[in-house]
Amino acid sequence: MTVWGINYSPELTGIAPYNVALCEFLQQQGHEVRMVTTFFYYPMWEKLPRERYTLYRKDVLESVKVFRCWHYVPKKVSSLKRILHEGSFVFTSFLRQLFLKRPDVFVVVSPPLLLGAACWVLSWFKRAPFVFHVQDLQPDAAAGLGLLTNRGLIGCLYRLESLAYRKAAAVGGITRGMLSAFESKMVPAAKRVYFPNGVQLPNLDRLPGRGGFRRSNGYSDDDILIVYSGNLGAKQGLEVLIEAARFIKDSRVKFIICGEGNRRAFLEELKTSLCLANVRFFPLQPEIHYHELLVDADICVITQQKGSSNFFFPSKLLNTLAFAKAVLTVSDNSSELAQALRQGGFGKNVEPSNPGELARIIETMVSDPKLLSDFGFQGRRFVEQFEMRTVLEEFHKVIQKIARRRIDG
Repeated sequence: MTVWGINYSPELTGIAPYNVALCEFLQQQGHEVRMVTTFFYYPMWEKLPRERYTLYRKDVLESVKVFRCWHYVPKKVSSLKRILHEGSFVFTSFLRQLFLKRPDVFVVVSPPLLLGAACWVLSWFKRAPFVFHVQDLQPDAAAGLGLLTNRGLIGCLYRLESLAYRKAAAVGGITRGMLSAFESKMVPAAKRVYFPNGVQLPNLDRLPGRGGFRRSNGYSDDDILIVYSGNLGAKQGLEVLIEAARFIKDSRVKFIICGEGNRRAFLEELKTSLCLANVRFFPLQPEIHYHELLVDADICVITQQKGSSNFFFPSKLLNTLAFAKAVLTVSDNSSELAQALRQGGFGKNVEPSNPGELARIIETMVSDPKLLSDFGFQGRRFVEQFEMRTVLEEFHKVIQKIARRRIDG
């Protein structure tokens, strides 16, 4: 089997961990798995110096054959550069796959959207079906957020999307809302597959002891840590969290923003301009330190830019809930994120672009430790439905069915 996507290990955030989990699970089930991907670049949007000019390379990670292909990574992301970035990967990886053995099934992970059309052509050459798995509704996001304004180009994206849906043997989505979107885009019910991102559920009794992250970084036991960890990009709208920090009167409340992304410099400048001593930035943490961070967090914040909430579902929510943490979301009330929060009862939501209200809700939550504990308990119960192995086993059945159909045909 071949998994084709732009993100893979050693990337720690975004889509990469889910591609890794899928490939390693399929390998453990006895399949010969190939991952066709890029070189490490996300979320810093910068390659390692030694890999900048490498065209192709083959790695083996946990018995998975990883075929890395050169792609263009811009220093500053714009709409045009994003197209060149994704297009360069589609081109080089398509050429690489022409010389690889035919798989029983291709699993294409989008974005990039263009991989769908490319895999349709490749599947014709190789005589192998493909599953088109959607992590982000890219055309809807580009149009809805104003990232693209050229109607002709937006129309082209929708035609590419429609082509991928028509030609794929199955179309996967990570939320129920995505499946509804597929229905409105005329994807037949027989093709629609619910394939949510999964999470490894830690044993809460075996987690690192509380205080490790605090001691290492100068925080006291009395400090109340409000934590964001993940990509620092445009669609997160993190400026609202920094602006909220200036309204907080309780000196014990500290904001931690942990991650990388193309908006990090802007956010750090905003913090400086507001003279905020209660906000600190950290790089992405290795796994053990990330776990210590989650253990020590009092509230975990997940933010989405206004208008983006119908196109993205932040997978970082699952890890947060797995560690039984109270969650504060900044999202449109109609978003899937806000709906999940209401369904699971694990926190509170604030509409975007309202830092004053966000600060008020933070102060309300931190004043009630029992409320935070109850939110954490409810979140852990909610997230158990996304246990990684269960999710992957269900998707594996879909892949096997499609593979048998090809062999029997």
